[in-house]
Amino acid sequence: MIAIIDYGMGNLRSVQKAFEHLGYEARITHAPAEIVSANACVLPGVGAFRDAIKRLNQTGLDEVIRETIAEGKPFLGICLGMQLLFSRSYEYGEYEGLGIIEGTIDKFPPPLRVPHIGWNTVTESGMRKAECGLNTDAPTRGENPLFSGIPANSYFYFVHSYYVQPSKEDVTAATTEYGFEFTSMIRRDNLFATQFHPEKSQQTGLVMLRNFAQLAEKATFPKA
Repeated sequence: MIAIIDYGMGNLRSVQKAFEHLGYEARITHAPAEIVSANACVLPGVGAFRDAIKRLNQTGLDEVIRETIAEGKPFLGICLGMQLLFSRSYEYGEYEGLGIIEGTIDKFPPPLRVPHIGWNTVTESGMRKAECGLNTDAPTRGENPLFSGIPANSYFYFVHSYYVQPSKEDVTAATTEYGFEFTSMIRRDNLFATQFHPEKSQQTGLVMLRNFAQLAEKATFPKA
């Protein structure tokens, strides 16, 4: 079972429907025991960072998320769910995030239009550096299981005004151009997160969600 973490914000049902369309059991839940016992977890989200992190902290789901990631369970953050994983956000103030990934959340600078909305290409980091002729120890194409079966530089759907800036380059799994190159996907071990919405990215997004669900199928953990 894939647990979709419900903290009162986000497009939870659309994510659930995408997994169900692919034939996987996905359950929207805020129950810690259910989240911890799931084979994999998804943290979606749309809205304000301040409100989201407040709800996670008030409900204790912040610690549940940390525990889930620490035990090696496949975990996917989507849009705001990606941003919440970082140390700090500067969206309408300054707020501490979950601190699982070091880095900040900043607004796209003028004269770029916000929100950045619509379809844009997503390029794996290893591919971009190889194209530029740079030596890199970053993962190369094929090492990120979520990109399996997805053509290089495929389009995904975005809607956001703020972007992540990881402190360490090695967590950047993919980038996107919008006035400048920004991190649009991160990966660290079992943790994946996307600024774009795979559940709204038609067939390509479904392939990515299927790849994640297949990781969940292989995961075995003691049940709470």
